[in-house]
Amino acid sequence: MTTLIVLLAAAAVAIVLFGLFLVATANRLDRLHVRTDACWAALDAALARRAVVARAVAAAGDQSDTRAARLREAAARAEGASRAEREAEENELTRLLSEVDRSVLPTGLADELDDAGHRVVIARRVHNDAVRDTLALRRRRKVRYFKLAGTAPQPEYFEIAEPDLPV
Repeated sequence: MTTLIVLLAAAAVAIVLFGLFLVATANRLDRLHVRTDACWAALDAALARRAVVARAVAAAGDQSDTRAARLREAAARAEGASRAEREAEENELTRLLSEVDRSVLPTGLADELDDAGHRVVIARRVHNDAVRDTLALRRRRKVRYFKLAGTAPQPEYFEIAEPDLPV
């Protein structure tokens, strides 16, 4: 009888410890989802800032220039694009910004353009790192078997071409 009580107590302790382990994993996954959402917000802000700078670059150029008009249109499309279309629109904006001759821009505007480009690159890398960490945890068996991810949407990488930025 004492052996049975000891075995039941040991089983209860094991179940409680396993439950605590699952709760800790679910909390970590939740924190990773929060981190991914925060990184997306930072990336979105960096992309929006770059679009604003692109419009300022277009305004600083010759107003009759078709490149300036294309740059303004690309910036507007990139800002207004849905998440699914955003990568293609941002790649187009990156391509057009890479064609801009920074030597003819006012120094402050050229520096602002370079800074906005650097911030987009950093924010994209941080976002993709957060997505990678979240997906790695979501792929684990215990997360899948016990459905610890709940109803949280699967995070997605954001892949755009990184511009050649001055050092």
